[in-house]
Amino acid sequence: MDDQTLKIDRRGASAWIWMNRPDVHNAFDETLIAELTAAFAAVDAEEGVRVIVLAGEGKSFSAGADLKWMKRQGASTPYQNLADARKLAALFRTISSCRTPTIARVHGAALGGGMGLACACDICIASTKAQFGTSEVRLGLIPAAIGPYVLRAIGERQAYRYFQTAERISAERAREIGLAHEVASSEELDARVQQVVDALLLGGPLAQAAATELIRAVANCPVDDAVVEDTARRIATLRATPEAGEGLGAFIAKRAAAWAPAD
Repeated sequence: MDDQTLKIDRRGASAWIWMNRPDVHNAFDETLIAELTAAFAAVDAEEGVRVIVLAGEGKSFSAGADLKWMKRQGASTPYQNLADARKLAALFRTISSCRTPTIARVHGAALGGGMGLACACDICIASTKAQFGTSEVRLGLIPAAIGPYVLRAIGERQAYRYFQTAERISAERAREIGLAHEVASSEELDARVQQVVDALLLGGPLAQAAATELIRAVANCPVDDAVVEDTARRIATLRATPEAGEGLGAFIAKRAAAWAPAD
């Protein structure tokens, strides 16, 4: 991995993945796309990593796609163009599919694909100076690869507005529409992210992975017999695991669970 493009900072049970192209506001090209995809897959599979934080060096989280790269792909053969677009789509899917909880630490610009990265993560903590936007239509494009994740975050109704107007979205507005979970000052951003990391470390890792699978299974589904049966089976299966036994035992004994960090 080219540590000039991507850096991984390990902080106890959390891994912070830093996009490191500050000279272009962490805009991504084929190299950063490949490295981010590989990094998330590797860290997600790594024993001992309980939380993944995605962040950006420099003034911006990510300004989205590198325009020189986009122009190159538009001029390539249809086969190459499609293959490249599939790699971009696979990046967002890889992040969104992580079993490990993921947090986007957003400061400065998070535009186009940068907004997609923030939405693909489970949790988004933004600086008061952060700005989001799906700016693609102003370039004659659409937010296709990021679309499913942005829709999941802000909903269909808001997407009709922002996909078409490409307006900038302030941090406060991002919180209002569900894009950002919390907003903190620049000085307090890392501390707030760490507080969320610490909260995540108190949960059982198997239960957290099962919780995300539950959300993906039942979101936007009618509560029919199949869903009711599925949820019953999920809790019954989890109750029989050693992790649940440890968690319940620790609660009754008023002690920390075995997976919780030592004080």
